[in-house]
Amino acid sequence: MLLARKTRRRRGATVVESALVYPIAFLLVIGLIVAGFGVFRYQEVASVAREGARWASVHGYQCCQEANPSTTPPPLTAASDVYTNAIKPQADAANLDPPSLGYSVTWADPSESPVYYNSTTGAWSRNTVTVTITYQWIPEGYMGGITLTSTSIMPITY
Repeated sequence: MLLARKTRRRRGATVVESALVYPIAFLLVIGLIVAGFGVFRYQEVASVAREGARWASVHGYQCCQEANPSTTPPPLTAASDVYTNAIKPQADAANLDPPSLGYSVTWADPSESPVYYNSTTGAWSRNTVTVTITYQWIPEGYMGGITLTSTSIMPITY
């Protein structure tokens, strides 16, 4: 004859365990979703920086000279031109909030020519344009703001 073992019934154990585990699992899932949004926003900021640098790299001294041959010297591309023609349209397409967006455009040599004489090294150097985009992102969970920054450097090609 087998002995029957009496077991105590654990009423409510599942409810208590679920009350502990479900909020943690829910928090992890929501955290992953918000982190995914952050990665997406960072990729958009990087894309805006690349587009701004690309536009500025093909709108240097020679482009301005061909566009305005009668003007001596030709007007150079300004940082505001890069913002108006490349950064702003790309940021609008990415749904980036304009007041949260900052930008900086600098050229290695202000002449914006593809090559320039570097007096420091005593040699000819390739001119580059550097576009830095900063974006103040407030996560969807309202956990405080994060500043996303991306810098793109491209050689002047035109």
